[in-house]
Amino acid sequence: MYEKLTSPTIGSKITFQDGKPVVPDDPIVPFIRGDGTGVDIWPATEAVIDAAVKHAYGEQRKINWFKIYAGDEACDKYGTYQYLPQDTLDAIAEYGIAIKGPLTTPVGGGIRSLNVALRQIFQLYACVRPCRYYQGTPSPHKYPEKLDVIVYRENTEDIYLGIEWKQGDEIGTKLIDLLNHELIPSTPEHGNKQIPLDSGIGIKPISKTGSQRLVRKAIEQALTLPPEKQQVTLVHKGNIMKYTEGAFRDWGYELVKSEFRDECITERESWILSNKEADAQLSIEDNARKIEPGYNSLTPEKKAQVCQEVQEVLEQIWDTHGEGKWKTKVMVNDRIADSIFQQIQTRPDEYSILATMNLNGDYLSDAAAAIVGGLGMSPGANIGDTCAIFEATHGTAPKHAGLDRINPGSVILSGVMMLEFMGWNEAADLIRSGLAKAIANREVTYDLARMMDPPVDPPLKCSEFAQAIIKYFA
Repeated sequence: MYEKLTSPTIGSKITFQDGKPVVPDDPIVPFIRGDGTGVDIWPATEAVIDAAVKHAYGEQRKINWFKIYAGDEACDKYGTYQYLPQDTLDAIAEYGIAIKGPLTTPVGGGIRSLNVALRQIFQLYACVRPCRYYQGTPSPHKYPEKLDVIVYRENTEDIYLGIEWKQGDEIGTKLIDLLNHELIPSTPEHGNKQIPLDSGIGIKPISKTGSQRLVRKAIEQALTLPPEKQQVTLVHKGNIMKYTEGAFRDWGYELVKSEFRDECITERESWILSNKEADAQLSIEDNARKIEPGYNSLTPEKKAQVCQEVQEVLEQIWDTHGEGKWKTKVMVNDRIADSIFQQIQTRPDEYSILATMNLNGDYLSDAAAAIVGGLGMSPGANIGDTCAIFEATHGTAPKHAGLDRINPGSVILSGVMMLEFMGWNEAADLIRSGLAKAIANREVTYDLARMMDPPVDPPLKCSEFAQAIIKYFA
């Protein structure tokens, strides 16, 4: 079925059932080496993963690797501009899970980003980025160990969908004209707003389906965490973009109440319940006054709405969530995007899972990674209902390629995420523990070595760092 690939003769396929992987003991896993430093970091990653699986399971389990191609290496094999050949897409679709190193952004060929293309082709709607600190990792933050969050970033919508027109484009100009002369004047809330004629223009679609399937994944993840980490924060800019970012927040809360009612509590509901727990005789209006800032200044209509909200919460979930039972539920709250950038630095231990749309998630995941040591220590996964791709979160760094010096931590930790996704938690734990011990013992590559106090000299090579991790499996 492939033009230039040959499937492994040993191994079985991973399949998906109800959005969850069904993993045999001998799975075939496609891998993309990656461009630039991929030549160094992939062999290191493969060695660590294979050693962990063997140490954890002996001969009972084994990954059968299947090399596929994307980026510059694909062009070498398939021809000019063949950055993402059909063979690669067919292999990922066939085997369900893949892992890859960093890829070059194509020049020509009609693909803006290979990473974005893969996410959209396979509907990998959840970009999952854990950010946790490993003791001894250099960090610009005073208390990086307090941050332990997982960013769930929506992958397929928002401005990253790429629907835009450059300034002066004929179709873009027609759209501006339509907006200025028909659509905006027909929408009273927009008043006299007009789009300048010399604008580039983009579309920001946010759907209910896309929002809720992301939040669903985030809540399902929260349910697997220790009780103290069972929290999902909806991150949005809904105070300004009310019908896109604000709708994301509203649809998230709607999902909580429709699909996860027994397992979840919203922050606002918890205030209502705790107010009654503190004072059983508290009136509906006094409860409303406690949860709504500026209640006394509200219009009668808005006061009535808040009172109705309090009444409905007490009627609907007091028996199941009241008297402190809500404290055992997953807490779902929301925060404005710009505020959360401050709070992951000033109050990092108050957050666990951050669910957000595409652009905000792009910024937020990199900012969180910086706190715990940078992109070299930041893994990533793109997960859908029938496929998952695990990936390095950094670039190709071509000037370091082939020198055996780059930090393979991002791809190795992405491998940890892959093993956890497969349910091979024992092997995942070995790698995480081995990496932590290597860093704590100052056995690190140059990027971490130069920032340690005192600096480590000489630093380990990329391949040596992999062996250091493996050494601590014993």
